[in-house]
Amino acid sequence: MGITAKELAKKLNLSAAAVSMALNDKPGVSQETRKMVKVAAEKYGYDFYRIQSRKSKTGSIDFLVYVKSGAVVQDTPFFSKISEGIQAACTEEGFHLRTQHIYEADFTDRDLENIQYSDCAGVILLGTEMVTDDLKPFLELPVPVVVLDSYFETFPCDTVLINNEQGAYIATRHLFQICKAQPGYLKSSYQINNFLEREAGFKKSIRAHGMSFSQSIIHELSPSINGAYSDMKEILKWNEPLARCYFADNDLIAAGAIKAFKEAGKRIPEDIAVVGFDNIPMSQVMDLSTINVPKEYMGRLAAKRLFDRIRNPRLPTVKIAVETTLIDRYSC
Repeated sequence: MGITAKELAKKLNLSAAAVSMALNDKPGVSQETRKMVKVAAEKYGYDFYRIQSRKSKTGSIDFLVYVKSGAVVQDTPFFSKISEGIQAACTEEGFHLRTQHIYEADFTDRDLENIQYSDCAGVILLGTEMVTDDLKPFLELPVPVVVLDSYFETFPCDTVLINNEQGAYIATRHLFQICKAQPGYLKSSYQINNFLEREAGFKKSIRAHGMSFSQSIIHELSPSINGAYSDMKEILKWNEPLARCYFADNDLIAAGAIKAFKEAGKRIPEDIAVVGFDNIPMSQVMDLSTINVPKEYMGRLAAKRLFDRIRNPRLPTVKIAVETTLIDRYSC
């Protein structure tokens, strides 16, 4: 078996990105480097047919879902609506869409090379569960990449994400206006960028209304219905102090907590009011007040930005934060 691009990069003491750009005739490396890489590739038996095969195809869009724990990105209503938006945009533009789950535990360089030497024209990467170190290998691909649902300041790349801070701020403000009491916080025990930004919005709203964050009642709950229900049952068992109202990091946490509250004899919203985040279909069924995220629109927006980047690789990178709105139902 011939040498891989990654192995060639190590031999030449170059970055994988530089070797990839040279082999694929992409801008970003000097002519001298390009020539050196191609000569070395010939010498070590690199398979140039894979590049020619890729160039001969019309191109597909790869939607990659990066999974660490699976706690927040697996086959949820949030994920499915984003996927619908991407699919609709790809259909309009004549691209075939491939969806693939990338599991951190099983991820290897071969996974990236399989993308690189397929007919992939561009990548939409769902980065909900990613941290900075996870992103770097994907940005070394020789195709455009748009990151969806997370933001990484250290890397210049196109990003489409939720304005999480704004959404949490207006949810917390609404609770204060309705209940005339300091809101508590149903905080996810699993930390991702989205939840950290929502916490920042909650804190900002608390302080803007003359309250001290240190006085807020906070419960850490698993970000799933069953997990949040079990965690809240344990909190209620030990008679820990409860707030008059709560902002929850997502609708699943809100739903699990409400179930536990009701079993403990608490009336919703008369005794405890709750506002969630995401507006998944279940929230309408259970009449949960929540923050609406235009999920399908986010998917379309990410796809359209990727198409622009494919047509014009020299465009400046952008960070697009999609605004949220409050949906006031019965739970507050």
